[in-house]
Amino acid sequence: MDRVVTVAICTHNRAKDTSEAIESVLLQSYVKEDIEIIVIDNRSTDNTMDMVNDLRRRHGSRIRYIYENKLGLSVARNRAIHEARGEYILFLDDDAIASKDWVLEIVDVFESDPAIGCVGGRIDPIWESAEPYWIPEEHRSVFTILDYSSKVQEMPAPFIPYGANVAFRTSIFKHIKPFREDLGRVGNKLLSSEESELIARLRENYKVYYTPYGQVQHKIAKERTTKKWFLKRIFWQGVSDAVKRQDNSPILVIKHIIRMLQAVLSSILSIFHYKSFIRQITKICYRNGSLVGILRYNGRG
Repeated sequence: MDRVVTVAICTHNRAKDTSEAIESVLLQSYVKEDIEIIVIDNRSTDNTMDMVNDLRRRHGSRIRYIYENKLGLSVARNRAIHEARGEYILFLDDDAIASKDWVLEIVDVFESDPAIGCVGGRIDPIWESAEPYWIPEEHRSVFTILDYSSKVQEMPAPFIPYGANVAFRTSIFKHIKPFREDLGRVGNKLLSSEESELIARLRENYKVYYTPYGQVQHKIAKERTTKKWFLKRIFWQGVSDAVKRQDNSPILVIKHIIRMLQAVLSSILSIFHYKSFIRQITKICYRNGSLVGILRYNGRG
């Protein structure tokens, strides 16, 4: 028997991309009547509402439009969890396109074991411009690229699925709190780590699985391939990790300062070796973000 599933698309001022994401869900091989599509419009000022309502008129009430006035990705995701009617809730980024069997493959993994609380799938990039050659391999994940395994398997900690393609058994939210709303993107603030924090709590009672077959493609805009955006994203990763840990001890502050000074020295020594230089600049930005997260955000509490 097919299960009713909810596909949740949270969006902010990306009407065209959201339309393409919805269209990819409408083309799923899964029983169409058993998929509800929820679009959480997180205070958009473009034509998102008109676009979604037009699709609803053409494809019926299984497409639902919900306006969420409080800005924040975690806020929007929590609203989707609250509104979901499906046994499983599958999150798809508004700039992602689901493969035809995406829903079917994700549900098949859930159905294999009732102890599975979270399932993630492969995420392949669609580069608007060429992939920058200077990106350190260990940091490609900041572009939401994931190819964890060639087979279905459990993901042990610290590995996690990424938010562009992650699903949860809806019933788990009766027992655990959803996304932390002090984490996750808010406007131009590139806070993150909301998924890793939630999944760490989820792992206490449930399994986390990965499937390469429940695949989506994720668009990477040209402006995200600049060094400025990349280093800003790394900085905010440092902020996010500090906020997630909520540790503002003096020892940790000193540790980050020492590591940052070491990276500064290493960057000077490697200035003529471009990729090594970028790696050190990346470390400087991350440590700087960690200090800001500790002193500014955790200090408020």
